[in-house]
Amino acid sequence: MKPTCLLLDLDGTLVDSADGITASVAATLTLIGVPVPDTDTLRSFVGPPMYLTFREVLGLDVPTAEHALRLYRADYAEKHALNSRVFDGVPGLLETLAAAGFPMGVATSKVEDQAERIAEHHGLAAHLVTVCGTSDAEGRATKRDVIRECLRRMREHGVDVSRPLMVGDRGYDVLSAAAEGIPAVRVLWGCGTPAESVNAHATVDSPQALARLLMPSGRPEEDLLSRTLS
Repeated sequence: MKPTCLLLDLDGTLVDSADGITASVAATLTLIGVPVPDTDTLRSFVGPPMYLTFREVLGLDVPTAEHALRLYRADYAEKHALNSRVFDGVPGLLETLAAAGFPMGVATSKVEDQAERIAEHHGLAAHLVTVCGTSDAEGRATKRDVIRECLRRMREHGVDVSRPLMVGDRGYDVLSAAAEGIPAVRVLWGCGTPAESVNAHATVDSPQALARLLMPSGRPEEDLLSRTLS
């Protein structure tokens, strides 16, 4: 049975936003007097909630991480939010999935207003039921919170959310979806590492491969998703 709706991550899945995010992280760390780490460590900030990464990757204490988060958000919104590009093949993927009748919503750890801004800027919003991100005002801090809210909004729009599927590039996407009882496909063109595929129901290395996985032609090698969702 095919999924009834798709929850799509934004950073590292639909758009390559690594340069903008890492530039704002580096600027933030410089402001608070923390040494800027190597490139690989900076790229680990792309995807998970920024506050969580400040705490867990850099070991910042709570007040410092909260201060860093405020500085990061201000710098990113002002200078780097649109410093991104849509991954090759993604526009065609969204058009194909929409034409095939897959309702889609973005579920991202990015602050919602910036996620909406990016989706509109890159012309992605036309194919989406909703763009859902984190929100301090509404108490959405984790990916699980975002997934639940995204599904609620899609349900309100009349979408069948009985068999959702998460699509993302990080293990955080996969584990957050699993905690909500939702299978996930991990895309390999983002910022994740091979170890982050462990709990994914499938992995794909291109938008075209994702389209084939979601719309199997009957060949055994393309029927994995039907088996994992049945």
